[in-house]
Amino acid sequence: MTTKIAPDAQATADVASRLQTTMAAARISFTWLGVRKTLTADQKAQAAETFGAEGPYISAAKKLLDTRCPAFLAVTSVRNRITAYWRGMSLPYPEPGLRLIRQDHVEPFNERMVQLRQELHEAVEQLDRQLPILRQAAEEQLGSLYNPADYPPTLVGLFAVDWDFPSVQPPDYLLQLNPDLYEQERRRMMARFEEAVRLAEQAFIEELNKLIGHLVERLNGTADNRPKIFRDSAVGNLQEFFRQFSLLNVRSNAELDELVETAQRMLHGISPQQLRDSEALRGQIASRLSTVQASLDGMLVDRPRRKILRTGKDQETAA
Repeated sequence: MTTKIAPDAQATADVASRLQTTMAAARISFTWLGVRKTLTADQKAQAAETFGAEGPYISAAKKLLDTRCPAFLAVTSVRNRITAYWRGMSLPYPEPGLRLIRQDHVEPFNERMVQLRQELHEAVEQLDRQLPILRQAAEEQLGSLYNPADYPPTLVGLFAVDWDFPSVQPPDYLLQLNPDLYEQERRRMMARFEEAVRLAEQAFIEELNKLIGHLVERLNGTADNRPKIFRDSAVGNLQEFFRQFSLLNVRSNAELDELVETAQRMLHGISPQQLRDSEALRGQIASRLSTVQASLDGMLVDRPRRKILRTGKDQETAA
């Protein structure tokens, strides 16, 4: 007996199959020095006395390094750029820590990650040169809580990034060993790609809705009876979204494709300065974009947010 599949489900399955043959999984992970350390039992008991509390009923930690130090902020900035690049090149995948990138982008992705890793290494070397100063400042700020043993002799190697390309296909050897188990794995993998299609759609809808909402609020809003000032990025971020959507769109939702195309046409050839200079143009664009936003609102689905998954004391995997 032939099992009939609903048109929507079949369309999703077709797109999922296409993703499976054209995309690769990419994962990045960070090794990152923790800058906070839990106080000892004696230290917590001493702190508790100040408030008349019992030591076991409070938690307390000390900050080992000043994370506001420009050298530390530079290290954090590289990390943020790495994560942003990975996410900007990829689509969500239901397995934690993995995202999908186009197979023809694997090589340029790898080359860029090598460059970013070198930038991170150089930033860490700069931070390492500041370690004696940071330790001295910590000693002054922590007082009796300062412990030289909390600090490594060098920070080099304690901040790092790695990446790999895990397989998201059932292993071929399983087909020979156990065809039924292979088929079970194949179906499981396909289900994940079908979920990836839904995740990609929802991510695009949420992002476009947020960007349009922000621009409309800037265009319509007033402060002290004057139009709100908005930065070039209010328009530029939307242009970047259009570029990314064109690059990664899975072509699974015709309504979404049409809304993106409509919003893109509305903003084509319009600069932020033109919007600042013309109240009539601001109102016109805001009104048109509001209709797009209303359609996007109807397409939104509440889903739990993904968070950074910690895989060890000093190791993190981006999700």
